[in-house]
Amino acid sequence: MARFVRDNRIIVDDWVLVMPEQAGAELAPGKLVFPLAVWLERQAELLVRDGPLAVWLDSDQHPEAIADILPHLSMVAINFPVFSDGRGYSSARILREQYGFGGELRAIGDVLRDQLFLMRRCGFDSFQLRADRDPEQALASLADFRHAYQFCTMDPGTPLLQRG
Repeated sequence: MARFVRDNRIIVDDWVLVMPEQAGAELAPGKLVFPLAVWLERQAELLVRDGPLAVWLDSDQHPEAIADILPHLSMVAINFPVFSDGRGYSSARILREQYGFGGELRAIGDVLRDQLFLMRRCGFDSFQLRADRDPEQALASLADFRHAYQFCTMDPGTPLLQRG
């Protein structure tokens, strides 16, 4: 099983990503993360399934698509197809601030050390790094900065420039 960063720790991942090409297959037991298209196709079946549920959104899919099912989800994963695609940051903030999602919010895909501090400020609390990256270094990156200039979802404290 892969290791990932969550809540400032490195943890062995017990969630399995269901790939789109597996959409019609019989579902294995355990914690499964479904692509939005698979979720929409099999929603009735999945909602009665035992165990925690999770959906993954690609960067071109809006959180509004899962707003009605958020109470049923333990986790939402947001896919970053390439490092330079920042749409997932906005999706994270929308899920936390507009829809009040309180479950795990995980960044997956092309996730690199340099992104984690800002991802956490947008609402992510777990990070599935690219396979060629070291989780220890990624964990250390969460402490790279002590002060921030903007408000954030995860820490509603006062930004640096507004402090008296």
